Amino acid sequence: MIGGIYSNQKCPLCGSNYKDDGKKGLICPNHKRQKADRFEVKIRGISRRFQNYDEAHRFLTGIRYKIDEGSFDKRDYQKENPLGFSNLIAKWLEYKKPYLVPKNYRNLVNYANKARSFFGDKNIKEIGYAELEDFIQAQSDISDKTKSNILSALHNFWVWLKKRRIVPLSQFPEFPNISYELGYRKVISTDLQGKILDEIYRISFHINPKIWLGVKWLSTYISIRPGELITLKEGDIYTSDGYIFFPHPKEKKHKLVPLIDEDIEILRSFPVGMPTLPFFRHIKGSGQMEGAPFGKHVFYNYWKRACKNLAIEGVDLYGGTKHSTARALRKHCTPEQIRRATMHSTNKAFERYFKVESDEVKEVYSTARSAKELRKYFGQSEKGKLLKYQDNNGRGGRI
Repeated sequence: MIGGIYSNQKCPLCGSNYKDDGKKGLICPNHKRQKADRFEVKIRGISRRFQNYDEAHRFLTGIRYKIDEGSFDKRDYQKENPLGFSNLIAKWLEYKKPYLVPKNYRNLVNYANKARSFFGDKNIKEIGYAELEDFIQAQSDISDKTKSNILSALHNFWVWLKKRRIVPLSQFPEFPNISYELGYRKVISTDLQGKILDEIYRISFHINPKIWLGVKWLSTYISIRPGELITLKEGDIYTSDGYIFFPHPKEKKHKLVPLIDEDIEILRSFPVGMPTLPFFRHIKGSGQMEGAPFGKHVFYNYWKRACKNLAIEGVDLYGGTKHSTARALRKHCTPEQIRRATMHSTNKAFERYFKVESDEVKEVYSTARSAKELRKYFGQSEKGKLLKYQDNNGRGGRI
């Protein structure tokens, strides 16, 4: 038989080791009335102490059954609890950290902590659909969208466990499904979007032309997010090749955005800065420290001011730029073209075939903002020269 029940006690009469009779306990072979009252099960590298023979016998029998069945796993019985939920999800968080931006990692830690407080050190193989459903139903203070996000994170956690062969496919749990409906952002027409851009131009151009340019880009390049835009460096803009390079967008993948010709001309009109300088930075006379990068609310604040001046309510920056432009482009482009331009789920392919596909995406961006509209702001400029401008108060300058 595999394994056995032992004791560190000896017979007080003859000093012999106690032997397991398989029925009543550990008995001295020479003195049948002498029995042990401390027990230790040893089997396949596992050692477990008991104060009761029946408990030790049941434990040993259970392990022998699992060995015969082929389901025995030594890790289930180790003191350090390597299959404990808390231990494993802590290791998973360490694995994920280098691949996520800080905000996304904080969300992941929050989700993991909720699960850790519910499951504790429970063996990972004992968590199935019922346990996951009980857990998610216990999260009564969060939205259905957040519940879905938590389950999605835990599913990713289990995939990691499967890849590391910590749990086999047969023990991969089924996950509950949480239905939710996302709120819709208010979108506006291209004409109204143009009026807001005009107003942003009026109230910001004399302060810093790049405020208007940034919002205009958000309305044109529907693959760019506001948070990505303010991280743009001078060295990430390649006017000679006609694209912008984003090394760390939300998806944690490199992103290449082709520029329309009119924007290339605008960029060439700006003085060339050091490659490490933020492109969207404050200038002298703007009331901010010269050279300091734009904060995350600069574009949004001017968008709100322009909307307020025009008595437009309920339109945020994201909905009024990216969402509105993408919706308006349906009249001119196919859904596949727009999907490619937003770069949703196609970043890797886009980068790989950039030389081939950039013209197609560039055409979509050109439709979003026509050359005629740009000339309304800048007029005709000669290639490579600074653009002249004049605000509504008659003040002029060059950019």
